[in-house]
Amino acid sequence: MSRSGYTLPVFACAAAVAALHWLRDRQPLTLASVDLIEPAQIAEIPIEQVAGLSENTALAIVRSDPGDNLDLTKNTPIWTLVEWGGEAQEAITIKGGEGIGRQMNAGDKPAIYAYAQRLLKENLQRMLAPGEKITVTIILPEGRSLAVRTSNSAFGVVEGLSLLGTTGISQPLSTPDQLAVFRAELQNKASRFESLVFCIGENGLDLARKLGINHEQLVKTANWLGPMLVEADVLGVEEILLFGYHGKLMKLAGGIFHTHHYLADGRREILATHCAIAGLKSPDIQAVFNSATAEAALKYLRLLDASTGSDWVNQVYTAIAETIDVRSQDYIQSHSERRTAVTVCGSILFDGDRKIIVKSKTAGLLMGKLC
Repeated sequence: MSRSGYTLPVFACAAAVAALHWLRDRQPLTLASVDLIEPAQIAEIPIEQVAGLSENTALAIVRSDPGDNLDLTKNTPIWTLVEWGGEAQEAITIKGGEGIGRQMNAGDKPAIYAYAQRLLKENLQRMLAPGEKITVTIILPEGRSLAVRTSNSAFGVVEGLSLLGTTGISQPLSTPDQLAVFRAELQNKASRFESLVFCIGENGLDLARKLGINHEQLVKTANWLGPMLVEADVLGVEEILLFGYHGKLMKLAGGIFHTHHYLADGRREILATHCAIAGLKSPDIQAVFNSATAEAALKYLRLLDASTGSDWVNQVYTAIAETIDVRSQDYIQSHSERRTAVTVCGSILFDGDRKIIVKSKTAGLLMGKLC
């Protein structure tokens, strides 16, 4: 059985709790209690070090433990600095220090997202007296070097890691045990809704919520899209909206239904093929095929559109989205034992800026029902 752990926001919060406790009581904590909020449980996080840096400032250090997940942040140090007052405009002001990424597409704000903000503020607020204010600065000493090994830059986050997530629990995403967890969530939601939204990762979940989709209808799949589609059909789900980053979701257009890059890729082949079918010239097809990433290929097509007044992005990605729908329907059909119509699929692809590139025709109809 694989062991679950906690997400980065939990460790940042634990260090903040320990630092604030030092400022309050001048005593070190060996364990910090963190209310995870999502899920509703308490985590006890070991504190590696805590010290007062001045009368008004304390620093605490913890180490990330994501469990048996294949996570490059395993054992990385998280430092949290808490200062009375400081730059605080509200009761709690949260800042990103060294190693916390910057959101290039959001005014260079630190990449500390909604769950992390809520986790920190709700846990720390309970420790403050009325009128007290603190400034919390989160530092990831190894964040900048680790970030180059992630896809953060594809989502406009540079110079560090993100405190991203919708839950405090870090589950191993690529193991059969995790598939069992996802299937259990799907079974629960399929008993309540006829239409569901499949999101491969946290970026999709976050964007879907911002678009107004009921969070109760969102199902995380990680890379297990094939088994999850079949399971949805077995459970009698009528409609599935596939909602994902284009560099992942386009794999389905090539018949790849387990999207982990260790098993299969094919993105540049899929993109280049659809460019050829759309009628792009050979040099442009070659440029797309030789692009380092799917995001780079999309950027090339957008520049081509801007310079020529053409509409290649829409043509190519519309074709890919429609192909995803067809291949998904075929995949379900080949595994289905239902005598009536199988689950209907639509797809939405978004880019690294979390902006929607295209919706398939079916996806447009499903969005009308979901929002």
